[in-house]
Amino acid sequence: MDAQLLIFTLLAAVGLGSAVMMITRKNPVHSALYLVVTFFSVAAIYVVLGAAFLAAVQVLVYAGGIMVLFLFVIMLVDTPEHGGTRRIRRAHAGAAAVLTALVVALLGYHLASAGSVGAGADPGALTAQGGNLETVATSLFQYYLLPFETVSILLLVAMVGAIVLARAKA
Repeated sequence: MDAQLLIFTLLAAVGLGSAVMMITRKNPVHSALYLVVTFFSVAAIYVVLGAAFLAAVQVLVYAGGIMVLFLFVIMLVDTPEHGGTRRIRRAHAGAAAVLTALVVALLGYHLASAGSVGAGADPGALTAQGGNLETVATSLFQYYLLPFETVSILLLVAMVGAIVLARAKA
């Protein structure tokens, strides 16, 4: 087993473990902190696979901006417990277990048929075209600028809406 595959497997295990811890914690702040660990492990996986730009965006946008938004919503919105929540959670847990098993089976089949992890891009050809950062930036500004700005406005509206709802209850 080469070093890249070993590091990828270790980071994937950390990400998966923190994702499981995130959904099993009762305290929403603890869940948000485990989500940060998951975001950082995904960013580290991007670095291992040679996508430094995506790793930087992962850390800046998700671990930075989105987590601040999540923490504002967690702190401002009160979530009272309802009587029928326990039954709904068990049903959701069963459905999530079945879907997770299906995704793991499909991913295992895909990895078995594809060969190895990270075998898609040729680093020499990418460097000849100007590098990973220039390629991603060019495609981002040509094709994804409008959807990216639309999502940022949508997140801003969601944050303002959460603050208005929290103030209405106070």
